[in-house]
Amino acid sequence: MKAVRYYAPNDIRYEETKIPKLKEGEILVKVEAALTCGTDVKTFRRGHPVLIKKTPSGFGHEFSGVVAKVDEAVANVKVGDRVVCANSAPCGECFYCRRGEYELCENLNLLNGAYAQYIVVPRRIVEKNTLIIPKQLTFAQAAFAEPLSNVVHGIAKTPIKKGDVVGVMGIGPIGLMFALLAKLKGAKVIAMGRNPLKLKLAKEFAHADVVIDITKFKDPTEIILSHTTENRGLDVAIECVGLPQMWEKMFSLVRKGGYVHFFGGCASGSSVNLDTRRLHYDEVKIISSFHHTPKYFREALNLIANGEIEVDKLITKRMDMKYAKRAIEMHRDGEAIKILLEN
Repeated sequence: MKAVRYYAPNDIRYEETKIPKLKEGEILVKVEAALTCGTDVKTFRRGHPVLIKKTPSGFGHEFSGVVAKVDEAVANVKVGDRVVCANSAPCGECFYCRRGEYELCENLNLLNGAYAQYIVVPRRIVEKNTLIIPKQLTFAQAAFAEPLSNVVHGIAKTPIKKGDVVGVMGIGPIGLMFALLAKLKGAKVIAMGRNPLKLKLAKEFAHADVVIDITKFKDPTEIILSHTTENRGLDVAIECVGLPQMWEKMFSLVRKGGYVHFFGGCASGSSVNLDTRRLHYDEVKIISSFHHTPKYFREALNLIANGEIEVDKLITKRMDMKYAKRAIEMHRDGEAIKILLEN
């Protein structure tokens, strides 16, 4: 088969490789749709200690396709089924799984290798996180279940009430989905970013009430606060950039008693300075969320299937799988929200 393989930072190659043999409980999926992702961009630029444990390695993790082959131990899917698979599944047995904190599973091995003609899905993901695609959905739409499931998880941890003013900083695909889900909960949403393509989608996809181009202000604090109740600050602030200075900025924009959700992952070892007075005396509450669980993966697919989230609007361009490197570069350079790679 043909597959994109990761060799080193900025070095991925579309080349011939063998189709792996199935182990017990595994399935082989013919990839019909795969999406570019910010995590893939970071990995492309600097590697990844979890996703890339040895080289060359498979690449890409948001995908859907058709079951091409199954091991005899597989009972929940069959050859010919249209499926979408998450990129992980919890073990169900470790310290965190026993407490229902499945996203923190100590044995959470991540699946990589979706930028290929075929991908082998491990037994645990087959059993816990492989779903039949509803008939009304395309492969491209179904592939959004994985990125959306992270946001569904994040929103579930964030106490957004009807009428709250919610600010979202960083409006890539994840931030845009956060903004839309906050709108669906009845919030007034302020979307903040700097990329014209993303600012446009903040209106057209997320239906944000206020869209602020932060490049037009030396300090956007005043304009952001002017859109909050009595200029007191955001009820909920969601950071989807992953930069320490943005974490600090969003923390400063929350009203007394408000919530700040640090979703964007900063580089390992990063530190931030937060005013302890605000934490204690203003009762500002900090939230964070990581990854997804089988529950949220299913909820995400249902949201797409019900038509509540028009994920097609997030696809900037469709490209052949052999142009994966160019697609990743376009995503990296802000020329695309999501690029759909097809075989």
